[in-house]
Amino acid sequence: MQNSRVIALVAALSALAPAFTPALAAETAPAVIDNERVKVFDTTSAMTAMPDDFVAISFAGGNAVFGHAGETAGANGARTVVIDLKNHPVPTLANNSGYPNAFPRPHIEKLLENDRVIVWRYRWNLGEPTPVHFHNTDVVVTYLEDSALQSTTPDGKSVVNDYKSGDIRFNKGNRVHTELLVRGSASAVITELK
Repeated sequence: MQNSRVIALVAALSALAPAFTPALAAETAPAVIDNERVKVFDTTSAMTAMPDDFVAISFAGGNAVFGHAGETAGANGARTVVIDLKNHPVPTLANNSGYPNAFPRPHIEKLLENDRVIVWRYRWNLGEPTPVHFHNTDVVVTYLEDSALQSTTPDGKSVVNDYKSGDIRFNKGNRVHTELLVRGSASAVITELK
């Protein structure tokens, strides 16, 4: 009689386990960014049963794939930035700045686009400033190389930002600036959130 109760309890708990799997799987790596729009992970382990749609960016080649809730993001042994796209859409900002949007512009390689994101790879060239541009969306930037980028706003204010390979940043939209690589080389994968 005792064994049958234990077996029934184990069976009942096993039936509940799939309901908890997505939340537990997504927490196997610590989040490096967590806000109302995204939860971002830098991992070398596969993340199974993602709770939301996601973008997975591979450091080997800077490629990106889009995945759906319930699918696996990344692979064991491969460094991957996983951007969990929370269900908190923000309308794209109207561009009244008089400058073009950040995307598209010269030297961009579009990796993917759908109703949730535009993901593109960009390489800055030493001494060649980007066009002055407006960011009409929030973005997640994954730096693939050590980078020294000077950002200058239309009023002439400049700041040099030093990034390391693997740095990940979340930037809010509604910004206007130009960027200039001041030393070394620089490339990144930019994920624009729709």
